[in-house]
Amino acid sequence: MKTFLTCFLFIFSFLFFETAILTNIVVFPIIPDLILLFTVYVAIHRGSLVGETNGFFSGLFLDVLSASPLGLNAFLRTIIGFIAGLFFLTLNTNGFIVPVFLGVSATLLKALLQQLVSFFFPNIVYTYDFLNINIWLECLVNGLLAPVLFFVFSKFRSLSEDPTEAINQSSRKM
Repeated sequence: MKTFLTCFLFIFSFLFFETAILTNIVVFPIIPDLILLFTVYVAIHRGSLVGETNGFFSGLFLDVLSASPLGLNAFLRTIIGFIAGLFFLTLNTNGFIVPVFLGVSATLLKALLQQLVSFFFPNIVYTYDFLNINIWLECLVNGLLAPVLFFVFSKFRSLSEDPTEAINQSSRKM
């Protein structure tokens, strides 16, 4: 239950921050995808099911608040949450290199999946142009923000504790 409430709090704070504040700052032509980084972190530390659920609901809330087709972000982030959850408890997200790699690869995966979806809905879905600098700037910003955000997320015990350890501790109490 604590994990659900913590995820809910992070999703809505990042959603508010991205849609209300970052969209009005015109210094950069891109907006860092904080919700995507959160989905990747949660999926790696809590598994595919939590990552998929987090990705679906955060994407659905983002779809409601943005001009994208309803369900597009939910679909993309569910797939990303599942794929990141395949690395459940195998990656060490402490440090700098792994979070940067995860931030860049999640952004590129989002862009590739969006390109694939646009193949089926060409007039509806906005796609990234891989020859344009915007996708690479977004990769850079997400990659540089990932270590900072992963460090902050690691301070929340309900997001980063090992679920098998929690099960073992609860079975010892009985």
